[in-house]
Amino acid sequence: MNEHEVVALLEGVRGGSVPVEAALARLRHLPYRDLGLASVDTHRELRQGYPEAVFCQGKTVEQVRAILGYLVGEGEGNVLATRMDEASYRAVADLHPDLRYNPLARTLSLVRRALPAPPGYIAVVTAGTADLAVAEEAAETAVVLGNPVERVTDVGVAGVHRLVGHLERLREARVVIVVAGMEGALASVVAGLIPRPVVAVPTSVGYGASFGGLAALLGMLNSCAGGVGVVNIDNGYGAACLANLINRL
Repeated sequence: MNEHEVVALLEGVRGGSVPVEAALARLRHLPYRDLGLASVDTHRELRQGYPEAVFCQGKTVEQVRAILGYLVGEGEGNVLATRMDEASYRAVADLHPDLRYNPLARTLSLVRRALPAPPGYIAVVTAGTADLAVAEEAAETAVVLGNPVERVTDVGVAGVHRLVGHLERLREARVVIVVAGMEGALASVVAGLIPRPVVAVPTSVGYGASFGGLAALLGMLNSCAGGVGVVNIDNGYGAACLANLINRL
């Protein structure tokens, strides 16, 4: 349940179009709904401004369908699922005609109500094409949260001249998400060239000594440029949530 739904419910009770018993039935499942296999947070959008997200990795197809079935069927807000594979998507595709699946991002989204527009846009920058899956998770999440998104792809430090032509777009963004594997140096380069906060996302892309993204993570944490915040390895979702909050300040 979100703020819009609560206001409409209260106005309905005040105006007499919604019986008190019906309103109580709607509110009874706040702040969460126990499905037995999961406790679905029905209060998150009201509390934080963005909806519950379903992390599908590690869940069975049946569990994913049960959770999303409740969110799609019982709620009126937006829905987001991350780390969803093709099998899980096929199992839930019939739940709503407007479900949108991005196979590269492995995200499923349903936008039933556009959130209030923030004052600016989020730029999502990738070092290489191999980082696109994580970058797309960030971009898709940012869009569900109501943000305009500009994408800048394949501008890593191995050919940093590719970044120059995009600097004006990055300067105009309110916040920039930089997604990079290998040594993760792109976050420092971008932060050193623009007057905007940078949310750095290390990816698990790289050869053996990248240690599954640990090298990029440490490189970003040790950035000599100011204004860089770092999220966990491959965490495009977390980067978008942070960028959304910054964009709405």
